[in-house]
Parts: sequence; structure tokens; C-alpha cells
Amino acid sequence: MNQETALQILKSGKNVFLTGSAGAGKTYVLNQYIEYLRDRAVPLSITASTGIAATHVGGQTIHSWSGLGIRDSLTKSDLEKIGKNRKVRQRLQQVRVLIVDEISMLSGSTLSCIDEILRYFKMSFEPFGGIQVIFSGDFFQLPPVSKERVSSSEKFAFMAPVWVKAKLQVCYLTESFRHVENKLLGFLNEIRSGDISESSIEMLQEKLEDAHNASENSSLKLFTHNADVDVINEAELAKLDAPPRYYFAKTKGSSHLVETLKKSILAPDELELKKYAQVIFVKNNYEAGYLNGTMGTIIEFDGDGNPVVETFDGKQITAKPVDWSIIDEQNVALASYSQIPLRLAWAITVHKSQGMTLDAAEIDLSRTFEPGQGYVALSRVKSWSGITLTGCNNKALQMDELVMRADQRFQELSEKVSAEHQSLSEEEMNTLCIQFICSCGGTVEEEEIKKLRERNSAPKNVEPQKPKISTYEQTKILIREGKNLQEIIVARELSKATIINHIEKLKGDCPDLDIFKFQPADDILKAVTAAIKKCKKNAIAEDLDREGRIKLGLIHRELNGEIDYDEIRLCRILMKECSADSGGNLDHAAALSTGHGMTSTGMRDRVRSPFL
Repeated sequence: MNQETALQILKSGKNVFLTGSAGAGKTYVLNQYIEYLRDRAVPLSITASTGIAATHVGGQTIHSWSGLGIRDSLTKSDLEKIGKNRKVRQRLQQVRVLIVDEISMLSGSTLSCIDEILRYFKMSFEPFGGIQVIFSGDFFQLPPVSKERVSSSEKFAFMAPVWVKAKLQVCYLTESFRHVENKLLGFLNEIRSGDISESSIEMLQEKLEDAHNASENSSLKLFTHNADVDVINEAELAKLDAPPRYYFAKTKGSSHLVETLKKSILAPDELELKKYAQVIFVKNNYEAGYLNGTMGTIIEFDGDGNPVVETFDGKQITAKPVDWSIIDEQNVALASYSQIPLRLAWAITVHKSQGMTLDAAEIDLSRTFEPGQGYVALSRVKSWSGITLTGCNNKALQMDELVMRADQRFQELSEKVSAEHQSLSEEEMNTLCIQFICSCGGTVEEEEIKKLRERNSAPKNVEPQKPKISTYEQTKILIREGKNLQEIIVARELSKATIINHIEKLKGDCPDLDIFKFQPADDILKAVTAAIKKCKKNAIAEDLDREGRIKLGLIHRELNGEIDYDEIRLCRILMKECSADSGGNLDHAAALSTGHGMTSTGMRDRVRSPFL
């Protein structure tokens, strides 16, 4: 079936399963239909089976949209609880067209739950509450991840009874529009058919040999197992010459519920990050501008220590801790998990790569454990030359037998649907389209459609935002105003440690900034200076930090813990400033604390008692 025919069938209001191989234009057809509905004011919802897939269709996960969450079954109590969420209830009651992308990763039981939810809130016995549903995807892609081993007949959405009841019209797109090299496209089609030629096997063997002789490349690496991904990510992180930052998850509630919650969360209990680390967001947060699957690089850490991520499309997002919760019927959290919603992402699993299009990738299929993994991994890349294959086992090119039989049936049904469509006159087709729009409460008036189209396509009038003052700049302004340390802490509503971080960074960026106003008491400065001097005398490499300074812990121990870390750091910053002005002589800084060694008139003007 071609794209135009599929689009006309969608417009007729029928329930549709839109499928086809990679690059057949499924997303293009969906976007055309979405625009058509919006121009006619038809209430629609765009969802996907996973967060990563949702990023590609500009929607949200079907689990979040429907209020289903992490449940895999429903009770009447669950339905009543979903109804207490006003936003969820309103969209379920208002929706007239529901799109679910990447349907292959939605289990049959989850699809049945969506049907039950829509019938409940639409107060209808019809499948999915009588609304139009459009499922898009390719069952040769990966099936849903299951905690327990289930049969093929249980895990695929097309095996759910409601799939048959919904009378889905199958639109199997047969043309390829994605920029995929013919050599690769032919190989992928052979995998789909289950009939791989000898020449393709030879091509694969050449890939494996080339990878063995090739030097390490910087392409995104795809693995079938999380353990392999973790090894690569940890090794790449270790290569970065930047201080690590650690983030530890915080949990509340019973241990049993917390463990249940953790199973659905990708954020690790202990997260180690560095500047320039490649990361992926693992939670949806539309207000903050990211979704589960948004990738980028850490470019800095803000004043509160939160990582600032520059996404691959150029946006800068501050990743702050977020909560995952299990809520009861009274909207009370029974268990919660709080963490920065990031994972390292030099390497990712094949499951997480689904929906991506890559120029190049290094792929290891040596531990393939599920049919379809090899097909998904290879089909992420645009060309055969962009693939580096480091391993491949016998299962890598296998496809699920049930899926292969189902795909053959889908092609037959699509041909039947296409023939039925061709039998309709243009007038009959237009009548069906108009009737459907009217039944959804949309408009068919050309003038109104024109106005809606202009409004939807016009650039949004967004008020120009005032330039945001960085957290460091805000602290610098207060320093310039002559505020003392305590006044700045109160004004910024930040911790003392954070403000000292600001002072240290600002001093490096603004050499003329007067920081001597923050000097600790004379006895503290003398004690810290003496401790540093003593530690330095007998120091070995392990006693120094990345900047060659004595580690804070050693100084703190030398002082018998009598002076806290913040005061030690502040002293060290002041000593570094004096040392910088005197050619790096630590003894000069010590001399300042006793009133000696000042020869520069400029320094005398800047330094305040008790340095003089």
C-alpha cells in the first residue's frame, strides 16, 4: 500500500494498524494525519509505548497518558483512582482519536488495560470506548520487556482479544523513503523474510573481520546486555580528566514497595558524573524540556551541583533531582525514589536504541538472546559502511516465527483493505471523511479550517525573555555590593559550601574581585596555613588533588577535625590568591597571616587586617 491510500483510510475514521519495514514512511503518514485533524479541531492524543519512542512523535507514553502507570492489570479501585486525577480524567473523556506509536513494544495485557480504561471513562461497551485508535509500528522490532518469561502468544499486542474486536484496518506500507543504502536495505529485507543468502553471509563475515583489524572508533556502541553497556560507560567516564560528582538516590516507604518501584526506574542508586560525560535522560519532564530518551553532554554543573546537559539538538537543560512514586487512592505516596534522572550513554542497549537513526554505530551481537535484536540494531544505521560489527551469534539474525507468520497475514489483509478502498468513489470517500470529522465534534467549514491551519502553522508569539543571570553572576553582584559571607548565604538561599564554590570559581574568572573580605579569623588562618605547610612537607602523589593541592581530608585530619571543611577551603582560596600574586610561594601566604612579607603597594591596598 502507498502512503496516500493509507492516509485516506485514516481520514475515513476506521481503526488502523499502520505498519511496514524501516523507512516505509509510517511517521510521515502519522504526521500528515495529525496535521489534518488539528486543522479541523478534532481532539486527539499522540502516545507511544516507550519514553524513547515518545520523543520521536512529540507525545507521551501510553502508560502516563492513560493513568495506567506501572500496572499490568486493573481493578475497579484502580479505575476509580485514575479518575481522581483531573488531568488524566479530562483527556480520557475528551479524546476522539488515539495514536499509539511503536506498538510492538506494548504487550497484549497492557493493550487490554488501555481498552478497559477507555471503555470505563467513555462509558461505552465498544472497543476502546468507541474512539478511533491508530497503532503504528513494526512487529519485527523488539517486543516488550517482560520481568518473567512469557510465550510469544502472550507478549504481542496483536494476540490480545481486543485487537480483533477493534476491527483494525491493516495499512502495510511497501515503499521505502528513508535514506537507507540499497546494500543494507536488501540485507534487512532478507532477515525479515527469514531467507538470508550466501552473499549476505559473506558480507557479514567481512564486517566481522574488518572490525577485528580496525582501530577503536568513537561511534555510539550498541550492546544486547546492560552489563556490557555499563563497562563501556564506566571506562569512558574514567578517561575524562575532570573531578567526579556523585549523586545518591533517596528513598522513602516500605522496603518492599521501594524495590517494586526500582524495577521500573532506569536511574541508578549511585550516579557518577563528570563534565563532558555523554548522558541520557530516563524520565519524562515536559516542563523542564526533556523526555525519557533525550540524549546530550554535560557542559557544566550549576551552583547547586546539578549537571547542565546540552542536548544533541542544542538545548541546555539543568537536570535536577526528581521523584518516582507509588501513590494510593488518597494520592498519598506509599513509596518514593528521588535521583538525578540521568544515565551515562556512550553505549546503550539495543532496546533503548529502538526508534533512533544513526550515521554510524559499533554493534556487538555476540550475546544476542532474543529474536529481532540483530535486525533492530542493524536497521538503526543509514548505510552498510556505517556499521562496525564486533560480534555476532547464531541468534542475531533470527526473527520470531509467530511474528513472521503474522507479518505475512498483515500483508494479505493490507491488500484486501487496499482493494476495498479502491472500490469507493471519490464522493463516497469524501462523505466518510466529513461524517467522521462531524462525529468527533470537529469542523468541516473551509473558512474555519483555513483559520485553524493558519493558527497552527503560525510561529507562536512568545514574550522575549530577559537574559537569565547565571547563579555565579548573582553571587558576584552581591560581592561587588560589599555583602559579607552570611549576607550572601541568606540572600541567595544557598549553603555556605555552595557560596564558597562560587567564590573560588569567580576568583579564577575575575582576578580583580576582592575576596579578602571573607577571611576567617586570624587564628584559623594561621592554623590552616601551618597544617598545609606540614602536610606538604611529607606529601606523596596520593595526597594531592587534581590541581596539585593537599587534599582537604588530610588538612582536616591534621587539624584534628577542629576546623570544618568550609573554613579550610576558604583559607586555601585566600592563600592561593596571595600565592598567585607572589609567584606561587606558599611561605608568602603564611607570612601574610603573621603580618610580614607585604611589599606591593597594590596588594597592601587590597588586603585587609589581619594580613597587614
